Amino acid sequence: MTVVTITAGHGGGDSGAVNGQITEAQIATDMRNMIAFYLERDGLVVRTDGEGSKNQALKEAIKLIRGSKLAVEIHTNSFYLPTAQGVEALAQPKDESICRKLCKAVADVMGIPIRGNRGGYKAEGSGQHSRLGYVRNGGIILELFFISNPKELAIYHSKKWLVARELAKVIKNYVGG
Repeated sequence: MTVVTITAGHGGGDSGAVNGQITEAQIATDMRNMIAFYLERDGLVVRTDGEGSKNQALKEAIKLIRGSKLAVEIHTNSFYLPTAQGVEALAQPKDESICRKLCKAVADVMGIPIRGNRGGYKAEGSGQHSRLGYVRNGGIILELFFISNPKELAIYHSKKWLVARELAKVIKNYVGG
């Protein structure tokens, strides 16, 4: 039995980044639910860190990674300049290929750039990111877009089901479902 884990960043009451009335945690749980819907509809076994708007704290989400063929945690980026843009994924080197495919799926649907010169892939210790528990335990952190960029946020809201569908396709192809 192939198990896929999809979790939402910023559980346990942590809202994450905020733009107006929308929080990173709301986007993450919403996208987690949509991806899980598509994967389950296609017959895959999916573990999540909650249902609806609920999601567990990081230490609980990390426990779900063990035994999964693939584990992806959904996040958004944020920056003080509202023009920052793009999609990226943080993971161990073993997951660079799938990170590139996930980033390309988001970029193609939303029409946003892929960050960096490695197809969106970034190692755990790159830039401001270090000691990421989810990545250290074998998962991927997918930063969908910049919540601080009003244009990207608007695109996301208009195309989120398409983004979820394409991410689910990439995941299903990767795990062989």
